[in-house]
Amino acid sequence: MTSINILFVDNNKPFIETIAQRLRERGFTVDCVFSGMTALNRLEETNTIDIVFLDLQLPDLDGIQTLSILKKKHPLVEVVILTGHPTVNSVVEAFKCGAFDYLTKPSKLNDLISKATQAAARKKEREDKILNVRMTPYLSTRERNKLISDILGT
Repeated sequence: MTSINILFVDNNKPFIETIAQRLRERGFTVDCVFSGMTALNRLEETNTIDIVFLDLQLPDLDGIQTLSILKKKHPLVEVVILTGHPTVNSVVEAFKCGAFDYLTKPSKLNDLISKATQAAARKKEREDKILNVRMTPYLSTRERNKLISDILGT
């Protein structure tokens, strides 16, 4: 298995640093940030992030705002909402904005690993489909863009 690059976005520093260390011990590449804007900036700095575990309660942008901006700028990055304060509205809104899945805190490490693996597989599948579309000869730019948009769900 190739390394999965994860970004945790949560204002509970001890929580995510502990989880990050446990995931690193299992071969994942993990980075942690503590606000929505910092997460968005980190995504602009690097194109290696596969999965974002995103809390809903952040000190600047809330999780839904961060998710919405993130998916517009980085549609292939998969986002798993990880929150201790779930509501029906937040779940619905997260999926509308493009979240891959939703977990509540505290989550078992195996659940986080399972979601990260599933999300990384989905990202890879979508990347492969987009590559196939780009490599297909005789498609107009319009047709190619439409197919890619369909793959991304945009």
